[in-house]
Amino acid sequence: MKSIFDQNAYNEVLQRINILTENSTAQWGKMDVAQMLRHCQQPLAVSLGTKTLKKPNLLMKWIYGTFKTALYNDKPWKQNIATAKEYVVDSACDFQDEKKKLKILIDDFYAQRNKTVWEPHPSFGDFTTEQWGMMQYKHLDHHLRQFGV
Repeated sequence: MKSIFDQNAYNEVLQRINILTENSTAQWGKMDVAQMLRHCQQPLAVSLGTKTLKKPNLLMKWIYGTFKTALYNDKPWKQNIATAKEYVVDSACDFQDEKKKLKILIDDFYAQRNKTVWEPHPSFGDFTTEQWGMMQYKHLDHHLRQFGV
């Protein structure tokens, strides 16, 4: 799996985001392009510590643990997979504003590529730097493919 911490993957993601327009349409899912851009900001904000999530109970933590590796392995996610309620975006968003905010968060995350100690994810627990980078790339790639870029 590519990692957003790899300069080539980082540049690729930013180039793909730049291809998006206000008229880009989803090949699946319910979000429009501006909502997708806002949605993609959420996991980055969690990893950077600027968004907090409620910690799950023990049963949910165990359930999350059963598919933790799917967050960063090479197997693509299926279309229309469920989104965590904390990441659902169903209100109108400004395309240019959301595009700018996402690129800033990607830059901020990329700047952490040499970080060795990360706070545990509230739902999934500990990730290595490599796993954080792969997870963020996989999420962004999934949604950019959703919009055909």
